[in-house]
Amino acid sequence: MRIFILGTGRMGAWLTEELCWEHEVCVHDAELERMKYFIKVRRILDVAEVEDFAPELFINCIPLGTTVEVFERLLPLLPANCMLSDIASVKTGLADFYRRSGHPFVSTHPMFGPTFGNIRDLSDESAVIISESDEAGKEFFRSFYSRLGIKIFESDFEGHDATVAYSLATPFASTMVFAACMKHQAAPGTNFKRHMIIAKGLLSEDDRLLAEVMFNPYTIRQLELINSKLSYLTHIIAQRDFEEMKKFLDSLRENIKEKP
Repeated sequence: MRIFILGTGRMGAWLTEELCWEHEVCVHDAELERMKYFIKVRRILDVAEVEDFAPELFINCIPLGTTVEVFERLLPLLPANCMLSDIASVKTGLADFYRRSGHPFVSTHPMFGPTFGNIRDLSDESAVIISESDEAGKEFFRSFYSRLGIKIFESDFEGHDATVAYSLATPFASTMVFAACMKHQAAPGTNFKRHMIIAKGLLSEDDRLLAEVMFNPYTIRQLELINSKLSYLTHIIAQRDFEEMKKFLDSLRENIKEKP
C-alpha cells in the first residue's frame, strides 16, 4: 500500500519506521531535518509533491489542534479514494469533518507514547480504533496493532473522548499540580524521584498536545471530581480524623484493586 505520513514527531516517526518495511511510505515534515535518518522511505521537501505519490492511505500525525485544518488543506492533493487517518488523542471535531470529506477514513489512538511506552515491547500497551471508521481501515490497523502485540479496543468518537478525559487528563492534571508545587529536595525519597521522572517525561511532550488533551470537553468533569476529592482530603487532614482517613484510604485501595 502507498502510505503518506505527515508529521514525523515521536508518533509519526514510530509509524514511519514500522510501516515502511511492508508498505511504500512517503513522509513530509515542515522541519526537514527530522526526516534525514529514515531509510526505505520516500522523503518529500514540499507537501505538494504528495499529489504525484498518489497515496492510498494518508495518516495525519500533525500535532493536535490543527488536524482538521491540515486535512482540509491537503484534500485537493489527494486521490478521491485515498483513505484518511488520524492518531489524535482527542477526536473533537473529527467526526463532522470525516462525514463531509467524501473520503473513506479510519481514526485510531495508540494509547501510549514513546516517552513512557517501550516501543520495543508493546505487549502491555493498548490502542483504540474508532467504531465509525470504514471496515477496510479498521482491518488495516487491527492487523498492524496485532502484529506488534498491542491490545485493541473499539469505541465511538464520543466514548473515546470521555475515556481520554479519565485516562489521560486525570494523570496529566495530577502531574501538572505536582510540578506546579515543586520544591527541589536535597535528599529526595523514592516516591519523589518517581514522580519527578513522570513530570519530566510529561513536560517533554509537545505543548499543543498537552493543551488539547486538557481542553477535551470532558476534562472539566474530571477536574471537578479531583477538586472534590482534594477538598474532602483537606477536611480530613484539618480535622486529624484517623477513622475518616482510614475509610478514605480503604476506598482508594478498592478503587485501584485489580478487577476479575
